[in-house]
Amino acid sequence: MTRRTKVIATVGPASEDEATLKAMIGAGMDVARLGLAHETLEIALERCARIRRVAADVGRPIGVLVDLPGPKVRAGVMPPEGAVLLEGTTIRVTPGTEQSSAEVITVDYPDLLSDVHIGDHLAFGDGAVVVEAIDKRGDSLEVRILHGGPLKGRPGVHIPSDRLRITAPTPDDLRMLDAFVEVGVDMVALSFVRSAHDIRRVGTEPVPRGPLVVAKIETRAAVQNMESIIEASGAVMVARGDLGAECPIEELPHLQKQIIQRCIALGRPAITATQMLESMISAPSPTRAEASDVANAVFDGTSALMLSAETAIGSDPVNVVETMARIAGRADQEFDYSGWANSLAGLHSSDLERQSVDDAVTNAMSMAAWRAATETGAAAIICITRTGFTVRSIARFRPQARILGFSTDERTVHQLTMSWGADPALISGDLTLDEQIDHAVNSAHQSGLARAGDLLAVLHGSTQYPGQATDTLRLVRLT
Repeated sequence: MTRRTKVIATVGPASEDEATLKAMIGAGMDVARLGLAHETLEIALERCARIRRVAADVGRPIGVLVDLPGPKVRAGVMPPEGAVLLEGTTIRVTPGTEQSSAEVITVDYPDLLSDVHIGDHLAFGDGAVVVEAIDKRGDSLEVRILHGGPLKGRPGVHIPSDRLRITAPTPDDLRMLDAFVEVGVDMVALSFVRSAHDIRRVGTEPVPRGPLVVAKIETRAAVQNMESIIEASGAVMVARGDLGAECPIEELPHLQKQIIQRCIALGRPAITATQMLESMISAPSPTRAEASDVANAVFDGTSALMLSAETAIGSDPVNVVETMARIAGRADQEFDYSGWANSLAGLHSSDLERQSVDDAVTNAMSMAAWRAATETGAAAIICITRTGFTVRSIARFRPQARILGFSTDERTVHQLTMSWGADPALISGDLTLDEQIDHAVNSAHQSGLARAGDLLAVLHGSTQYPGQATDTLRLVRLT
């Protein structure tokens, strides 16, 4: 069985050249992420254009995900060699943007002194360093280092989200988003989401005219409003760095499972992110715990696994992608396909009353396609889709048959690179529906995904249906 769980890799200084990008695609990268928190808009736009060129040369659709900075609080830049903070010592933390040191850390949050209380814990660099506020003196906080370690670059600073006065998306987020919408970016991740209203404030057009909006679940408020956030978004990211600082650490694995389960039940791709293969920033192989973490995320049902610093600044981005793809592929082989689909069918029944009629029809037909493919041993499920909704709907059931998503919209094809199990491909809009189906079936045969004698389940909409829904399922035997 080929790998079904997708791999998202962050493109940064270590991976931005064309040769490395090409090798990362060959190693298994499905989606390239551009993190705007650490780069200028101009550099990110150049990288986006370069990714497009390389993907076109390789002849494989690669999605581009832009991760907006959001109201992320960051420390002032650390010394070039980094700063090592020693457990048990005290240092000062002060508002500002000047360079930080091991003795004084500046934080770009003007309300730091009023919003952080004595006894509060602050986390730097996704929890790499944790400090406790013990006193306020003049223009700074005195903090005791509870968990020490090295800090480099401009690490994020976690302040309890219920005190932060910053909202998402920020004006800078919207400015950057406008620039990427103009170049046709496929997906955009929104940081620090606290409610569905934050998603609606993005204001982009619905897919595929606009990018797929990915909500990052990383605050306590987002967990409390999880249901409405998932419904308002196109996909969800379990951002375990800040989420682990916001919630008791023993709750994090259970929240991960809960978020993924609800995402898939509602037909939204779920991304598991943060410190997946962190040790591989410098090491040639992951720790045993990291390998188990990746496999368990697959068993949880995640649609995609995300690499951050491992490929952005790591010593061997190609090796990291290949390792992630190999671990995920092996875990896919052990996934409980029948158990997942049967439990999902029961879970989704409680959501039916909130669906539109068109969505209900598509979901019902995708369930029928999963059952038909399972019971007949179909080699693949072919979806003719304009927006990608049909593919995301069938992917909820994690069928063992391949999912082949054909669309006349190029952005839809790119957006489907994030969807579990989907092999997306562009199809000409000049063809009639019957011609599109014939082309898709022939393509499956020619690419070796199906052989003579195999059954294929074909899902598509018809001109007879009055709305926008997938209302037709047929079984085709290859001759």
